[in-house]
Amino acid sequence: MGAFGPPAEAPREALWIGVLASQGGFAAHLRALDSLGADARAVRDPRDLEGLDGLVIPGGESTTISKAIARDGLEAPIHKLVEAGGALLGTCAGMILCDREHLGLIDATARRNAWGRQLASFEADLEVSGLGDEPVRAVFIRAPWIESHGEGVEVLAAVDGHPVVVREGRVLCCAFHPELTDDSRLHALLMALATAAREERRASSGPATRGR
Repeated sequence: MGAFGPPAEAPREALWIGVLASQGGFAAHLRALDSLGADARAVRDPRDLEGLDGLVIPGGESTTISKAIARDGLEAPIHKLVEAGGALLGTCAGMILCDREHLGLIDATARRNAWGRQLASFEADLEVSGLGDEPVRAVFIRAPWIESHGEGVEVLAAVDGHPVVVREGRVLCCAFHPELTDDSRLHALLMALATAAREERRASSGPATRGR
């Protein structure tokens, strides 16, 4: 009788994380997510959102991205993703687009160009709640901050008293560009939120079929 070793561990299925590619720095987000083992893909039309575990709305020009979302019919599918429990990360302009006055994905209002225009860009070391003791090097470029927010919004980091990293449920927003440094902890947090969302969806409705 032959000897049998322990069964091989089944490979973990990669998370499907989309990055809105209407405009802005989406390519760097795709690289960051790929480096963490996600199956990262550019999102340009509603079909690209099907079956995703999470989504990044990157920096860029918020008005241009907002118009592209409307033009490409992406607003309703993005809401559907979040309402189904999917995770979302909005960075810089993406934070603005998530607020009450735009997509309404978070109970907060962002102030555009809060520190001024391009010449007011800066970097700072931030202590971000939940990301460990090591500060996050944050690159602020024509950055917003959160002007007001509801009680359900958790402030994870602030600069001079102005919230710059916030979270409500599985929607995470930051005022800076995490894709421009080697620190991928915010992307990893997005993936952790997305993993929890996927497991909850599967527990309630069974495995999803992911056809393209």
